[in-house]
Amino acid sequence: MNPRDLSSWSRLHDETHSDCRIFEVRKSRFRRQSDQKEGDFFVLDTNDWVNVLAVTKSMEIVLVRQYRFGTETFSLEPPGGVVEKGESPVLAAERELKEETGFTGESPSVIGSVCPNSAIMSNRCHFVFVEQAEKTSSTCFDPNEELETLLVPIDELKNLVRQGKIDHSLALNGIFQLLLFLEK
Repeated sequence: MNPRDLSSWSRLHDETHSDCRIFEVRKSRFRRQSDQKEGDFFVLDTNDWVNVLAVTKSMEIVLVRQYRFGTETFSLEPPGGVVEKGESPVLAAERELKEETGFTGESPSVIGSVCPNSAIMSNRCHFVFVEQAEKTSSTCFDPNEELETLLVPIDELKNLVRQGKIDHSLALNGIFQLLLFLEK
């Protein structure tokens, strides 16, 4: 099939299937324009997320290690979290970086964003670069958080990925965005 021949779908009906505190599952009925085929699809609706790519004066990235309940393992990744309603990704990044690591920095800016899983999720993950990061306060974890902060030289990121020590897909995407940004 030629990509120009692909047909879009129209949403016919929407209803909340379940409310799971941090996301809602929406059941939607869609109709394909080309042949009028209909189907039900489930979508996870949640706030946007942010990953913070904070780099120190010594060109080290601030990473956190934390337990992830989906995989029941520890994950090495950039600090991050939920963008609250009415909050910009930059403000969310500054807040999450300080809460999770005690670090702050200068000139925060969005260097990219992705759809975490466009097949079933409606949100985006934004990647915010922070320069001159330094430890300025103590951490302030959410009730179910416990994180270890690590400083990793930027030059070692590719090796950590090759060794499988960083395997969280959004962390990998954030690292890729950071490396592209720093190439400029």
